[in-house]
Amino acid sequence: MILMLTTVVMASSADNVYQFSITSIDGKEVNLSQFKGKKILIVNTASKCGFTKQYAGLQELSEQYADKVVVIGFPADNFGGQEPGSNEEIQGFCEKNFGVTFLLAEKNSVKGDDISLLFEYLTGAQNSDFTGEINWNFEKFLIDEQGNLVHRFRSKVEPMSEELTSKL
Repeated sequence: MILMLTTVVMASSADNVYQFSITSIDGKEVNLSQFKGKKILIVNTASKCGFTKQYAGLQELSEQYADKVVVIGFPADNFGGQEPGSNEEIQGFCEKNFGVTFLLAEKNSVKGDDISLLFEYLTGAQNSDFTGEINWNFEKFLIDEQGNLVHRFRSKVEPMSEELTSKL
């Protein structure tokens, strides 16, 4: 119980995403502060979703705008069991089917009682769009060069859409 309270306090007291570290899909610690000076696009992903084809757009975005933005996918199994695989299976699926080379985090929870600290922060952070719980896979959070959440996009917004790329 004390650990849970500490976790909530830590997420709610964060000033920006640079205070968070994540674990990559291959088990390496990644401090988000290493991306200072670039935008970060954080996306909750799933391999068996109607929006899964957006992996291709995310890869294209990460290549075309590599000088401006870092794309990070966060596989999550919070919606209809659409990400049942292990980290190794998810990574293999993404590489084989979509040529994904952008950073993938280990499988996370993006809502509910076991929500990750980063997503607890993101869903509560003020931005120009909306706050609150994630509705489905492939919601996108755009972080500015100072680590602040500035835009949030629902699942239907394609990675290479004008709506998103105009914010880069």
